[in-house]
Order: sequence, then C-alpha cells, then structure tokens
Amino acid sequence: MVRMKRVLGLDAFTDTGLERRFLELVRAAGLPLPEAQVTLNGYRVDFYWPELRLVVETDGWRHHRTSGEQSTDRRRDQTHMMSGLTTVRFGEDQIRYEPEYVRRTLAAVITRL
Repeated sequence: MVRMKRVLGLDAFTDTGLERRFLELVRAAGLPLPEAQVTLNGYRVDFYWPELRLVVETDGWRHHRTSGEQSTDRRRDQTHMMSGLTTVRFGEDQIRYEPEYVRRTLAAVITRL
C-alpha cells in the first residue's frame, strides 16, 4: 500500500501540513519520493528513502521545542546512525521560509549517498 501511494503521489500517510509542505519541496526539486511514516529501529520516521538509507525528519515548532523532546530526537538520530542510516532534520522555519535551502541540501545529500 505504501508503495502504491508513493507511485500515485498520494500523501495519505503524512501527519501534518509541515510534512505535506516538505513533500511539495521534494516534488518541486524533481527528487525521488520517499516513503512516509515508516518504523525503523523502533521509531516512526517522517520520511525514508530505503535505497539510500536516508531518513528525513521535519521538526515542527509544537513537538520539538523542549529540551526533553530534543534529547529524544538526538537519541533517535544516534540509534539510526548506529544502524548505518543517515538522518537529516529540517526545522519548520527552514521548510516554510528557506525552501530553496532545503531543496539544495536534500539534493546534495541524495547525490552524496
């Protein structure tokens, strides 16, 4: 089902407007579409490119602002890193106000991987 939605370009598995906005940036950049809301290493991730072993997390202002939430995010990233995954985080301000920077950064990471 995830692959079918991916092929069709449907975003039914995104949870937030921020995630939908991120997917719009991915499409606009002509980059391959990721899988959304995949569980890896016991954590649900926002976006995953399995062929690249790339995870992207979109950090909204509401759920990633306290030191406890940020500590959980770091532990999650470190767990993924230990299993050979690359994690990139984009904040809500970057996705909303610096979309070209997000596109360039993501394209560079995808090219490197």
